[in-house]
Amino acid sequence: MSSEHTLTEQTITAIGDTTPKSGQDFIRAHILEDNASGRFGGRVHTRFPPEPNGYLHLGHAKSICLNFGVAREFNGQCNLRFDDTNPTKEETEYVESIREDVRWLGGDWEDRECYASNYFEQLYAYAEQLIQMGKAYVDDLSADQIREYRGTLTQAGRESPWRNRSVEENLDLFRRMRAGEFADGEKVLRAKIDMASPNVVMRDPTLYRIRHAEHHRTGATWCIYPMYDYTHCLSDSIEGITHSLCTLEFVNNRELYDWVLNTLGVYHPQQIEFARLNVTYTVLSKRKLIQLVREGHVSGWDDPRMPTLSGMRRRGIPPEALREFCNRIGLARADSTVEYAMLEFCVREWLNDHTPRLMAVLDPIKVVIENYPEDHVESFTMPCHPEDSSFGSRTVPFSRELYIERDDFRLDPPKKYHRLSPGAEVRLRYAYFITCREAVLDAAGRVCELRCTYDPASRGGQSPDGRKVKGTIHWVSAAQAIPAEVRLYDQLFAVENPNEAPEGKTFLDNLNPHSLTVVHGMLEPALGNLKTGERVQFERLGYFCKDRDSTETHPVFNRTVTLRDTWAKLEKKEV
Repeated sequence: MSSEHTLTEQTITAIGDTTPKSGQDFIRAHILEDNASGRFGGRVHTRFPPEPNGYLHLGHAKSICLNFGVAREFNGQCNLRFDDTNPTKEETEYVESIREDVRWLGGDWEDRECYASNYFEQLYAYAEQLIQMGKAYVDDLSADQIREYRGTLTQAGRESPWRNRSVEENLDLFRRMRAGEFADGEKVLRAKIDMASPNVVMRDPTLYRIRHAEHHRTGATWCIYPMYDYTHCLSDSIEGITHSLCTLEFVNNRELYDWVLNTLGVYHPQQIEFARLNVTYTVLSKRKLIQLVREGHVSGWDDPRMPTLSGMRRRGIPPEALREFCNRIGLARADSTVEYAMLEFCVREWLNDHTPRLMAVLDPIKVVIENYPEDHVESFTMPCHPEDSSFGSRTVPFSRELYIERDDFRLDPPKKYHRLSPGAEVRLRYAYFITCREAVLDAAGRVCELRCTYDPASRGGQSPDGRKVKGTIHWVSAAQAIPAEVRLYDQLFAVENPNEAPEGKTFLDNLNPHSLTVVHGMLEPALGNLKTGERVQFERLGYFCKDRDSTETHPVFNRTVTLRDTWAKLEKKEV
């Protein structure tokens, strides 16, 4: 195959190339105002702060594109920070997968890979400072009791019996907590704010808890760990972040973010919230994704049905299309749900311009051309993209026996059916006109073979006498065909909002039993040259990606996305 576009080409441009121009959304407008006023000295420094307790998913893609995109757009910087404050749920595996996913999507943090665990000593010192200021205390209430004392949205909380311990006693207890004298859950450190606050978050939130657990970076050095809300704002401060961009679930936590920084009198970034990404037919809850993996409903975190970035990458979704999707959905202050079809549109749009088009037959039925020489094989030169000559061409063999799609033949065709049927003539793509003379049935009455004739004068698919042939179908020469396993992926859930389930049911009851169908198809020889991860359009069938399960003798392809007119949908319409 000769081409300027090799099949191994994976073009990944930097995040920021598809972001809107400055001022087109409220976050960029806010940054422009800060720059105009001289706040932060005109600097823009963001961060992407995942917790390494799971794989990144579609929702994280929006945050990655926003944080790295804004930094690039304003000639600033973006840190990759791991908020690793819960050793019981965090693993090095997740850290490595997050790095890979962010790089794949185009994020470049240069030498600014940060960890909350880098700041544990400083965070501890800040906690002692709060105790000395009378702004924090050690509490003996259990987690359940703390929830009970906190009150409700309409009822004020109650003060803990240990809220008014002396500074000296609190310091002593906190230091003994660090020394490991107490069991998990026996004591916590809480901020001393206002148990009657209308914002429940401000009712003496927990700052530190005891966890006798190995940390993936610090080992057994610590047995007390800071809470996320306490850690996050101080990590932003330590790193000199200017704009801390968070999803809407942190809007109530902003008051605590500000309280910690203001009380300690340290450098104060600005937290700004935006709506998180919700997508139809998809769950993005980390807890639910973990459940899908651990209970075996999917093959793993990178199962191509999963909305994880690793799953989407394995499915063949290009990072450029995912960035364009995030760009198109934009930023809002209120939660909403985006149609999954919009993501598919962005994927198709990119793949249409960037992938070659070759032939594969996924539900083969044999065609024997009776008037074609038995041992003769000829070749046709075909373009790899009918609309872009820079993709070059490839040579495709043609012989007496071929495979076509079963759906391209009907014994009893419906009206306006322009493909093959008894007595009908069709064009084989770039090859010849053929006419069906006989359909051979097996014992069950199923068509197992078609007997046809061809018109030698129609070589190249051109009409020799001006007659019109409406139907054009794809094909593969049987002798040279490469057998392949092809995995046809569909949406993992069968309902638009899988998080909603009838009483007594769970989101698992909304799983789509047809989310994966495995077929065994036949490929034209050029498809044997693709490498793992390469994408291609199977003509008339959809876009596919070669899977890592492939071997030299057993290629495996994943369907990335269907075409608008797929063989599966046609079958439903015409049967």
